[in-house]
Amino acid sequence: MVKTSACPSVGASSPLTVHFLGNILTFRARFADTKENFTVIDVLTAPNAGPPPHTQTDQEAFLVLEGLYEIMVGDEIRQCGPGAFVHVSPGEMHAFRNIADTPSRMLLINFPGDLHQAFFETIGDPLPADTKQFPEMQAPDIPKIVEVAARFGIDIPVPAHA
Repeated sequence: MVKTSACPSVGASSPLTVHFLGNILTFRARFADTKENFTVIDVLTAPNAGPPPHTQTDQEAFLVLEGLYEIMVGDEIRQCGPGAFVHVSPGEMHAFRNIADTPSRMLLINFPGDLHQAFFETIGDPLPADTKQFPEMQAPDIPKIVEVAARFGIDIPVPAHA
């Protein structure tokens, strides 16, 4: 007979939830929790929100859980609903945007993940664990975001007129 019990989170790290550009990011597995291999982030995205096109030094993958995202990878734009999986290679230009009228949700996986975790810890606005209510959006400080991103291997091309 198989014995069953509740399945607590196995990570030793304290919860981390932050808000960044209309996304509530809750780290389900932090870098230290995975023996320094990857991170898993539960992302809740407000309608019409998402990061600008960017490249990075690590691999990234998206698994859409709820709603509808427009995901750009290189020259291709995909409409991705629940169950869609998208992989982004290091150095590949990419972005995502929630194109639904309600919040959309995905899992975001970064390999190795240390740089992305450090970026979000530095730039994100801390929230209580598992927050589902979006804070009031403020105008983003683009120069600050670009500067902080560069420190963590993320390149955000800024148009000349910005």
